[in-house]
Amino acid sequence: MTDDTRPIATPSQTVGPFFHFGIAKDDSLGQIAGEATPGERIQLRIRVLDGDGAPVPDALLELYQADAGGRYGSPTAPAGASFTGFGRLATHADGTCLFETVRPGPVQTAHGTQAPHILVCLLARGLLRQVYTRIYFAGDPGHDVDPILELVPAGRRQTLLASRPDEDASPWEFTLRLQGDAETVFFDV
Repeated sequence: MTDDTRPIATPSQTVGPFFHFGIAKDDSLGQIAGEATPGERIQLRIRVLDGDGAPVPDALLELYQADAGGRYGSPTAPAGASFTGFGRLATHADGTCLFETVRPGPVQTAHGTQAPHILVCLLARGLLRQVYTRIYFAGDPGHDVDPILELVPAGRRQTLLASRPDEDASPWEFTLRLQGDAETVFFDV
């Protein structure tokens, strides 16, 4: 067999827009923490925009987070706490989805203390593979010592911050921009 008879590689296919059918049909997957879970209860509204600033109506978001004590998958959670630390939702026509959870605590690692954050995996049409980012909370004093945020240029850190329009019971808001001037920082993991 000569080299010219080997199969030729073809370009990768993009993900979706069909990828979230069946795995994100249940809105209860957006409830990361049950009512009995200790900590500050929050809502987190995520909006996904494309490079033109238009909503992405068929993206899939997976979130993973620590509990209010900064622990992932804590086996010491109180009975009935129903904290999964994981959520999955598809975006609606306006490019948004809403998660119910508790505000995570600072996470202690061998490399230092990470400010409270939520890990995000995004799948969307036009992407060849999923992308990863983090959501931090605006105004948290832990940002100054977070070893991961230190890796992000100072002028780009605001793309990782969720904010709260009002200090009352309004949801935290986070806009994930896939491209453009204010493109969200994505991590190579």
